[in-house]
Amino acid sequence: MQVQPLRLAPGADLRHAIEQLLRDQAVQAAFVLQGIGSLSIAQLRFAGSPRPSALLGDLEILTLAGSVGPDGAHLHMSVADAEGRVSGGHVAPGCIVRTTAELLLAVLPDHAFRRQHDAATGYPELVIRAHRQGA
Repeated sequence: MQVQPLRLAPGADLRHAIEQLLRDQAVQAAFVLQGIGSLSIAQLRFAGSPRPSALLGDLEILTLAGSVGPDGAHLHMSVADAEGRVSGGHVAPGCIVRTTAELLLAVLPDHAFRRQHDAATGYPELVIRAHRQGA
C-alpha cells in the first residue's frame, strides 16, 4: 500500500479531481481513507433516492471515504452546514471545494478494482482482483 496525501484548491470538483488524479497515474485500485475541508456545494445522493440533492452554503467536510478504480469512485461523505446540521450520503459529481479539501489516499498497486452489475443488488458493485503494476 502506498499512502498519498492530496490537497484540492478552491473551485475543484471533489469527485472529478480524485478520479482524474488516479487516471493520470494509471492507478487500478485505491481507497480514500479520509478527507476534511470545506465545500460551497455538496451533491449527495441520500439512501433510497435515485438522484443527488444539492446542499448549498458554507459546508464543512466531516468525513469522506470510499473506493476508486478505473470505473470511477464510490464515495460517501458527511458535511455540516453553518448551523451544525449534518447530512451524509453518496458523493455525486458537483461537490465544489470552497477553501480546501485535504485527503489521504491509499493506493493498492497489487489490486485492480472494477465495477460490475450485481443481479442481487441491481447496482454496479466492486470486484477485486489481484494485479501487478507493469505486468
